[in-house]
Amino acid sequence: MRATKAGLVGAFAGGLLTGLALVSQGDIRPASDPSCGVSSAAQLRTTLYFGLGRPKGTVSELEWQLFMRDEVTPRFPQGLTAWDAHGQWQSQGGIGHERTKVLLLVHPDTRAAQDSVQTVIARYRKAFEQESVLWETARVCAAS
Repeated sequence: MRATKAGLVGAFAGGLLTGLALVSQGDIRPASDPSCGVSSAAQLRTTLYFGLGRPKGTVSELEWQLFMRDEVTPRFPQGLTAWDAHGQWQSQGGIGHERTKVLLLVHPDTRAAQDSVQTVIARYRKAFEQESVLWETARVCAAS
């Protein structure tokens, strides 16, 4: 997200961190939790929010598709889901808006997968001059 949209990161991340704090006080189970049952397995669900605005224009659909092909898919070949969204935040000048791509990944709770998430974030920030990429992770039971 652009530096001029720092309010987005603060407002959105603040609300997200409050929600995550509430969740963290709740019933979080370890990755090897037997309550997932025999037909599913403990995994992590990571959701990333990529702002498409940048200092000189926006990230095009072609640029996004190339980023997905070159950076995301090789790191998460098991699958993923991406969709278009519209971000909104409180800024000093009023309400700010930005087109956004949301990426949902379900992956094992491993150092390699966590490193891959952080690499995707770093590569997007560098390639598209972003101040940040918002992300959140939760433990889930998943079945394929």
